[in-house]
Amino acid sequence: MSFTQEPIFIAGTLCIAVFFAQWLTRFSWGKTVGTPIWVILICALLSNLSVIPSAMEGSPVYDGVFLYLAPLGIFIALLEVDLKSLKNAGLPLLGMFLLGSAATVAGVLISWYLVNPEVKIGELAPAVAGMYTGTYIGGSINFNAVALHYKVNEAGNLFAATTVVDNLIGTPWIIATLILPKYLQKLFPRKKLASAQNGEKIRTIEHISISSLASILALGLLGMAISKVLVTWFPQVPEIIFLTTLALILAQFPSVQQLYGKQTFGFFFILIFLAVIGTLCDFGALAKTGELAGTLMLFVGLLVLIHGVVLFGIGALLKMDWDVLAVASQANVGGNTTALAAAESLNRPDLLIPGVLVGSLGNALGTYVGFAVAGML
Repeated sequence: MSFTQEPIFIAGTLCIAVFFAQWLTRFSWGKTVGTPIWVILICALLSNLSVIPSAMEGSPVYDGVFLYLAPLGIFIALLEVDLKSLKNAGLPLLGMFLLGSAATVAGVLISWYLVNPEVKIGELAPAVAGMYTGTYIGGSINFNAVALHYKVNEAGNLFAATTVVDNLIGTPWIIATLILPKYLQKLFPRKKLASAQNGEKIRTIEHISISSLASILALGLLGMAISKVLVTWFPQVPEIIFLTTLALILAQFPSVQQLYGKQTFGFFFILIFLAVIGTLCDFGALAKTGELAGTLMLFVGLLVLIHGVVLFGIGALLKMDWDVLAVASQANVGGNTTALAAAESLNRPDLLIPGVLVGSLGNALGTYVGFAVAGML
């Protein structure tokens, strides 16, 4: 194993990336970009320069981040949530999420007829269209579910190309949804939801004690353990639903509300998750897939563009809060973890729980719609 493949080196580099991403926000130009975007860009650069491996090459560190740190970050961040935010933010976000799902289907169908990917992909093209429908309604779980059913994963080169292109289009869209609300709000001011006006802003500086740290990590780790037990008893219910529910119940207790450090630790773990997302932008892997990658880039790029134009266009006509549109789009394109990361990055604690919930709905809905589109085409 080379030094750059060493798990300890990779973990240390991810932490350095988060440090520099935060440090860059001390400058006015860096603050405009924001820590989450910087951390994605820094890690994309590091992985393409082979300083650290891409997450597509695999590493125990990346597996651990997806399996443990991302859910832990979600759980801890949700301990900040006040239930009143669900009443004010839930329905608008759900409406925009469903609009985003319809926009994804429209994007797939329009892109199918304009790009005609069947010429390059062959008989598996409808399955690939179904995979992208699923993943851009509720995240990568749906992408793999459709791929396994149609055995696209057995067509090695095609599956590699579809995965690389998914990451190379999806990651810039994460960045775009974090940037767009800020500028759209300046150009076309929109009234924020009542929950945003009444709710507290996310704290950026917290004083952390050892007892608070021990309590937060104990709650998070035990919450994850309990969720894993519950999902063995009720396998039909997604694990994230148990995790969210437990965090939401605990967040209402005054003793949990008084713990300092929830925001700091929750957001740090989410930044580490976004750092790993950055490493998925692997241009070397894209180059290896040749012409097929070009067709897929055009197909998926057009699909995501249509999704964005329809969602933000109709949302603008409805005078919808720009932050809600961004989080809804992330719930579609990235799933509940990136929806939560978007809510954190946009400083909207009121959208954390609704973002996770509609992201979970996307996990359920995306697979069915993906199969329907593949079957229709």
